[in-house]
Amino acid sequence: MRILPALVIAASLAAPPVFADEDAVGLKPEQIGQIFCLSRTGSDEGAISGLLTPELTAAIADAWARNDAWIAANPPDEKPPLGDGIQWQAWPDYAPDCTVGLATLMKTDAKVEISYAFPDSPDANFTDTLLLRRVVNEASLLEQWRIDNVAYATGGDLRTALTEAFEAP
Repeated sequence: MRILPALVIAASLAAPPVFADEDAVGLKPEQIGQIFCLSRTGSDEGAISGLLTPELTAAIADAWARNDAWIAANPPDEKPPLGDGIQWQAWPDYAPDCTVGLATLMKTDAKVEISYAFPDSPDANFTDTLLLRRVVNEASLLEQWRIDNVAYATGGDLRTALTEAFEAP
């Protein structure tokens, strides 16, 4: 029974409180960044699908619907606009290392740096930024952090990329 108090003390020391985040429940911005990194290095978008704002979820669904319409209207040997999937990061290359950097918290939004590293090519390293927003969970009526966009190291962002993928070159 002495193990439980020791674990509680250790957990409280490992996760200091963040005052700007005191009204939100659930995952902290840094934890969302960690899940995002696991998703990227594991090539599994399913891990983040429940961590998106309803607006970003709708924008992605719309992009997939537009992609399906494009496929139906074009020859099968042409690559569709989302042929490589959703552009979750600035560069499409698989980065073997993904780490969470600085998290900046405001009252209703947060930014979490996501750094991608290529051990064999360090010049290719880059850092994108998750843009989080607090949204009300309709089931619990409590606010939770959710991914609302990704700002790319190249200056663009995910929402813009979803739209521009369908614009004629």
